[in-house]
Amino acid sequence: MHPDKSELAVRYGKQIMLAICLAIVSGIGQNLLAQRKMERLNRGVVAVRTSATNVFISWRLLGTEPSNLAFNIYRGAVKINSAPITGATNYTDGGAIATDVYKVVPVLNNIEQINYPTGTATVWAKQFMQIPLMIPPAGITPSGEAYTYNANDASVGDLDGDGEYEIILKWDPSNSKDNSQSGYTGNVYIDAYKLNGTRLWRIDLGRNIRAGAHYTQFLVYDFDSDGKAEMACKTADGTTDATGVIIGNPSADYRNTAGYVLSGPEFLTVFNGMTGAAMATTNYLPARGTVSSWGDNYGNRVDRFIACVSYLDGIHPSIVMGRGYYTRLVRVAWDWRNGQFTHRWTFDSNTPGNSAYAGQGNHQLITGDVDGDGKDEMCNGASSIKSDGTGHYANGLGHGDAIHMSDMDPDRPGQEVWQCHEEPAAYGIYGLEFRDAKTGQPLWGVPGNNSDVGRGIAADVDPRHKGYECWGSVGGLYNCKGVQIGTARPSVNHLVWWDGDLSRELLDGTKLEKWNYNTNSLDRLLTLYLPANGNSESNNGTKANPAVTADLFGDWREEIVQRSYDNLFLNIFTTINPTSTRLYTLMHDPQYRLAVAWQNTAYNQPPHPSFYLGDQMEAPPVPNIAMVDFAALPLKILSFTAKQKGSVALIDWSVTNEVNNDYFAVEKSVDGLSFNSIGKVNTHGNSASVNAYSFTDIKPLAGLNYYRLKQVDNDGRFAYSEIKTVRFNNGRQLQVYPNPVGSFIKITLATGNSYLKMKLTGIDGRIIQQISGSISNINAMVNHLLPLLKPGYYNLQVEDKDQVFNARFTRL
Repeated sequence: MHPDKSELAVRYGKQIMLAICLAIVSGIGQNLLAQRKMERLNRGVVAVRTSATNVFISWRLLGTEPSNLAFNIYRGAVKINSAPITGATNYTDGGAIATDVYKVVPVLNNIEQINYPTGTATVWAKQFMQIPLMIPPAGITPSGEAYTYNANDASVGDLDGDGEYEIILKWDPSNSKDNSQSGYTGNVYIDAYKLNGTRLWRIDLGRNIRAGAHYTQFLVYDFDSDGKAEMACKTADGTTDATGVIIGNPSADYRNTAGYVLSGPEFLTVFNGMTGAAMATTNYLPARGTVSSWGDNYGNRVDRFIACVSYLDGIHPSIVMGRGYYTRLVRVAWDWRNGQFTHRWTFDSNTPGNSAYAGQGNHQLITGDVDGDGKDEMCNGASSIKSDGTGHYANGLGHGDAIHMSDMDPDRPGQEVWQCHEEPAAYGIYGLEFRDAKTGQPLWGVPGNNSDVGRGIAADVDPRHKGYECWGSVGGLYNCKGVQIGTARPSVNHLVWWDGDLSRELLDGTKLEKWNYNTNSLDRLLTLYLPANGNSESNNGTKANPAVTADLFGDWREEIVQRSYDNLFLNIFTTINPTSTRLYTLMHDPQYRLAVAWQNTAYNQPPHPSFYLGDQMEAPPVPNIAMVDFAALPLKILSFTAKQKGSVALIDWSVTNEVNNDYFAVEKSVDGLSFNSIGKVNTHGNSASVNAYSFTDIKPLAGLNYYRLKQVDNDGRFAYSEIKTVRFNNGRQLQVYPNPVGSFIKITLATGNSYLKMKLTGIDGRIIQQISGSISNINAMVNHLLPLLKPGYYNLQVEDKDQVFNARFTRL
C-alpha cells in the first residue's frame, strides 16, 4: 500500500523541519559566540600635507560598521568628493590651503549618518607629529654613579574615554641592566601623554623595582570595560603613584650590594588611566620564594617577567602576569572588575603533571584564540596554556628570543607559529620552527647549525608566494610551505604595514625599508634618524625596536612611534601612501590589539592579526566584538518624555551644562533593539543653564514605538537617555505569550497569508534564524529553537507582504 500525497507531505515536512533544527543546532554555537568587549574608537582622521596643494586624508573604518558604509569629506564647509567614497578609507585632496580643517562624515544608502562617528583633523605640515616630553631628573646611585634618562618602550590606550589613544611611556635610566648584569639602577618612571602633548601623569616605581627590559612589563587596557583604560604593572615598597600616594613602606630599600632586589614584598597594582592614581594593590604572584629555585642563585632568572592581556572568558579582558621561562614557568591570571582584583588561576610548571612546560618559555607571551572557542590561549614560546589555566601543549624545543603567530599559511586551517630557538640540545633539527598554533606540532623547520638562533621574523614580503615568508639569523628566505625561495634575506627586526600594497615593510632601527623580491635587496622608504624626521632613535641597544608600532589612527596601515635622540619628543610617523585596499582598523582584530598591549614585554615583537593579511588574501572575518560605551559626558539630560498626541508622537527633553555639546539625535526603534535616527537638533554649544527642546515623529508605527535621545559632543563621544515607549493601537499586532517565556511560546498574528517571512535576532542584532512559511510554521520553528536559546532578550520580526511586525520577548 502506497502513501498518498498528503501523507508524503506530512512525512517529508517533518523531515525537513528536523533537518532545519539540526542545522540550527550545528550553527547556533557560532551565531551566539560571546562578543569581546573592546574600546570604542572614534573616526581617527589624520590629514598630512604632501605638497604645496595636496593633502592626504586617512580615517578609520571600525570593525563593527556595515561593509557598505561610505564617506563624504568636507574641507571646511565644502564637500570635496563628487560621490560617496565606498573604497579604501583614504583620499588625496588637490585643492588644499594651509588653514584647512577636514571632516569625514559616514554615508549609508546615500544619506549622511549621525549614528556612526564623524571626525575632524587639522593638517600636519610633515609626515610626523611630535609629543613634547618631560625628562625625569638625573640621579646618582648609592655607589656614586651618575645616570640620566631615555624614553623607552611605550603602549597605547584610551585613558579618558574620548575614542582617541593616549601614549603611555616608560622611562629607563641610562644605567638600566640586563638581569645577568650586576649594579645599581635608577628608578623607572611611567608617563601618560595625550596626542596634543598634554602630560596626564607620572608614576615613580621606586628604588625597589630594578630597571631593565625584563623587570617592568606594563599593560594598558580597559580591564573593566568602563570605556577608560587602566595601567597595570609590578610595584614594590616605595612606588609612588601620580597623586603622591606611596605604596607600602616608603623608607624600605631591599637592594643588595650587587644592585639586585631579592627580598621584600612584591605587588601588582592597577592605576587609574585618567589620573595615575593607584586604585588597588595585591601581592604579586608568583612570589619569588627561594631565588635558586628559578635557575641560579644571584638574581638573573628569578626576575624574568612576562605579561599579556587575554580574553579568558571570551568576553572580558584579564591580566596575565608571568615569571620565569628558562626553568620554572609560572603564569597567573587576574580579573579587574568593580574596583577589585580576583585571582582567576595559576599555572605552574612545578605542579604535578606540568613538568614538560619547564624551560619552554620565551621573552614574549603571545595570546590569541587558536582553537576557535572564542577564548584566548597563551603561547609562552615552545608551550601554550589554555584559557582555563591548564596546559595546552609543550613541544620541548626550548626557549627562544622571538616568536610570531598569525594565519601565516592561508591554505591550511588555523594559525601558525614561527619561532627561533636557543638551545641545540633541545631544538634538535629545528633552530627555526614553523608549527601549528593549535597543536604545537612542527610542520617544517631550518637547522640551527648547533648555535643560539637569536632572531626570527615572518611576514608577506614576496607577492609571488601566497602566505607569509619566514626567515631568521640562519638559513635563507622561505615561503610558508618551507620551500627556500632565496639565499638573501630581509632585515630581522620589526615590521610595519606602510605603503599601499598588502606586503609588509621592514623596520630596522631607524630605517623603514621594503624587500625588493626582484633584486633580493632592500629599498629605503623612510629614514627616521634624519633631522627632517625629528632625529628619531630606536630603543634597547641591538634590539633596536621602536617605542611602539600600532594602527593608532587613519586607515588600517600602522604608525611608528620613536623617541627623538635627545629625548625631548616622541615622534609619531604615519603613512602618506594611497592604498586601494579597504580594511577595518587592525585595532578591532582582538589578537592584533592584544599584541599591541604585550608589545613592550621584554624583547619587543611586531603585532600580527588573527587572519592572513597579505597578497592574495580573502576578505578578513567580521570581528566578533562589542564596543563599550564612551565615558559619560559632562552634559546631562534633565528630562526626556515621549507621548502620543493625535496621530503623531511628541518627544520633549531638557538639558543642562551644554558646554562642548554638538547635537542631539532622536532615535527610534520598531523592536527596541535596532535604533535609527529620525531627527537631529543642533544646540551649538549653548551654555545656558537649562534648555528645552521638542521633536515630532509624524510617522509612528502600529504597535509599540521605542524612542531614545542620543547626545553627541564635538569629540564624537556620545551617550544615551533612557528608552521611552509610545503605543499606537491602529493596526494588527504580532503577539507572543507567555512573556517571559520558558519552554513553550505561542505566536499570533491576524493574517490569512501562508507565506510570511520570519527573522529571529538576539539583543545584539545578530540573526539566529530566518524562515518563510505560515504563522504555524513560525510557531513550530521558534518552539524548536527555545531549548537552544540562552536566557535574555530576543526580537521576533514577521514580514507580511509590505507590512513588518515586531515583538520582543524574554527567554527565562
